[in-house]
Amino acid sequence: MNYSFIDFLGLLGSVGLFLYGMKVMSEGLQKAAGNRLRTILGAMTRNRFAGTLTGFFITALIQSSSASIVMVVSFVNAGLMTLAQSMAVIFGANVGTTFTAWIIALFGFKVDVSAFAVPIMAFAVPLLFSSNGRRKSIGEFLIGFALLFLGLDMISTYVPDLQSNPEMFAFLQRYTSLGFGSVLIFLLVGIVVTMIIQSSAATFAICLIMFSKGWIDYQLACAIVLGSAVGTTITPILASMSGNIAAKRTAAGHLIFNILGMLWCLMLFYPFVHFIQRLCIEWNIGNPDELYCFVNHLEVTEPDVYNNLFNKALPTSHPAYAGVTEALKVIGAMQISASIGLSLFYTVYKLINLSIMIWLTKVYVKIVEWLIPARNRGEEEFSLTYITGGILSASELNIAQAEKEVHVFAERVGRMIIMARDLVHAKEGSDDFNKQYSRLEKYEEISDRMEIEIAQYLNRCSEGRLSNTGKLRIAAMLRIVSEIESIADCCLGAGKILLRKQQSGAEFTEGIYSTVDSMFELVDGAMQRMVRLLTNLDNINAADIVASYNREREINNYRNQLRNSNIENINNKQYQYQAGIYYMDLISDLEKTGDYITNVVDAVKDISRSSVVS
Repeated sequence: MNYSFIDFLGLLGSVGLFLYGMKVMSEGLQKAAGNRLRTILGAMTRNRFAGTLTGFFITALIQSSSASIVMVVSFVNAGLMTLAQSMAVIFGANVGTTFTAWIIALFGFKVDVSAFAVPIMAFAVPLLFSSNGRRKSIGEFLIGFALLFLGLDMISTYVPDLQSNPEMFAFLQRYTSLGFGSVLIFLLVGIVVTMIIQSSAATFAICLIMFSKGWIDYQLACAIVLGSAVGTTITPILASMSGNIAAKRTAAGHLIFNILGMLWCLMLFYPFVHFIQRLCIEWNIGNPDELYCFVNHLEVTEPDVYNNLFNKALPTSHPAYAGVTEALKVIGAMQISASIGLSLFYTVYKLINLSIMIWLTKVYVKIVEWLIPARNRGEEEFSLTYITGGILSASELNIAQAEKEVHVFAERVGRMIIMARDLVHAKEGSDDFNKQYSRLEKYEEISDRMEIEIAQYLNRCSEGRLSNTGKLRIAAMLRIVSEIESIADCCLGAGKILLRKQQSGAEFTEGIYSTVDSMFELVDGAMQRMVRLLTNLDNINAADIVASYNREREINNYRNQLRNSNIENINNKQYQYQAGIYYMDLISDLEKTGDYITNVVDAVKDISRSSVVS
């Protein structure tokens, strides 16, 4: 096998075309689906059985479990799908991949979607010039789809052709008589080969060739097929490396599913293989091991025929020609039994694995959470939860990530209001006061950094292809992020007021503490309602928006009431004038916090309007 540097460059270019096609396709899909994508995914994965069927049909359609699971990893990374939902889809995808094995077994080929790529472009290009945004997005999706499969086709052209060069595996014959050790060796071969060529279907085809040449028996062929199921997990693992912890856990769940399945199958390997052989015989498919026995018997009894068995250029005048022709007819019939036997082994193994694992979804989630724990960072540390660069360069999905991060940002800043209230009651000059003030200060620093990170991320999203709704959402979220950071500034501002009060020696009365607590309660209530509005920007309750505006009016009215009573209290010598100044500064700071909360509600209302218009 000759493999030149030009072939290697061709492989790199093919991968580039594949990745670009995936980028265009995903962006087009998200622009066409818009805000409905989250709803669609939710409906598809509403329970473990619906999720399993979704994974099965998607994998059967695109004939690649790796591709479908990479999509799942991407959705989890974007916060569109939970870890538990992704497990069910992964289970289904693992069964769906057997569909390709049956196509190869029954028809001898894999459906070549790339053959339809150019005709698809013929339909897609006119849509790109449509004035309708939705049709234009559908055109982009189809163009990306075509480029993706053209890239896949070119990758298979430029990747080292192991399937047409099975001689590379001839050396493995010497390891076929080591008992269960041979099973483990060929299991490893299946894992490694699949990791290299990134296709369990191609490994299945290579295995069938080795089987047909009599190099391995049915048991070792099953071991290779079993190993290919584990080897195909490498693609999602690589895809998750740039994702967040949820994406890594999803890829790990796929790996664990296949490893646990491999372990129980190895423990029952010989009885399980014999059971499949009996099924093949009882269903009149034939004994899948007859092929290996026939070819090996031919090697011993008619070595000349065996040596020329796969010589496609054998002349008719050759003495062994008649024997080779007859032998190939017998082998052709036996190959059908062998390939169906391998497909049956693969399918029954996957179905048993699914029937066991589907009831253990929650256990799987706990296992991957234990294996990949959250980074040991306290709430004081700066750490974005959902924004990590993203797996897909897909702006619409990345907006969903940003929305999740904004909600986390709001929750974090909401805790600062409670910190400021606790600081009011901390003993002045005590270690507790200094500790709580330092904590408030640190939180404000974190909020500054979060604002910058989220805003930069949103700006990067805006550089991609976006629907009009997507553009409006980004503009609104940039405003929301700025207002939330202003809320954090106000919370620290309250702390600074209390620090100045401590330095001046002014003292608050019980009445002042009572009214300040009431004001904090109003502001905290407004903040919690605002955080709830940010929980799901696709389903905003108009009643919550109205209630938020009512709470803002309560805050303003209470501020005005306290301002008027403050003058009377000072005149009545209830507290010193200086204490009254710090008291009103604190109340004004809290009222300003309420204004910033209302500004966030205004931006949320704008998002709601843009969703209705779209």
